[in-house]
Amino acid sequence: MIRVDQAGEYGAARIYAGQLAVMGGRSRVAGEIRHMAAQEQRHLAGFNALMTRRGVRPTLLAPAWHVAGYALGAATAILGPRAAMAATVAVETVIDQHYGEQADALAAGADPELAAMVDDYRADEAAHRETAASHSGEGAFPVLQAIIRAGCHAAIAVAKRI
Repeated sequence: MIRVDQAGEYGAARIYAGQLAVMGGRSRVAGEIRHMAAQEQRHLAGFNALMTRRGVRPTLLAPAWHVAGYALGAATAILGPRAAMAATVAVETVIDQHYGEQADALAAGADPELAAMVDDYRADEAAHRETAASHSGEGAFPVLQAIIRAGCHAAIAVAKRI
């Protein structure tokens, strides 16, 4: 669980880095993206620390996430603020579902530290989705969103194994 979540937060941080590299501060959504990026960095730092304490190795595909996340962020930013927000809606929809499944699995109390992190980060991810939706991301670029959601599901499945 920890490796998969760390990989996801790393990918999210890279998506926002790609978006900000293209948009800079000139987009009407740049401030929101910077805020969401800072939260993703906090999530990533939390999972990195937990991995170190517990001796969990990162996914071997981190270099692929590095490039793919940044490329997705940059590409959606090139398409404009609505596409960037549509990407956030798509990603955060999948992550909310993923964290929800983990929260259910952790509800028995076997790992209260991880359960608390998942609950905390899930709330942030849901807020990201709502922020993006409020900036015309909901329903925008439906084909792009479907592709991004499928990519997120695939990345989760792969990170569980590699």
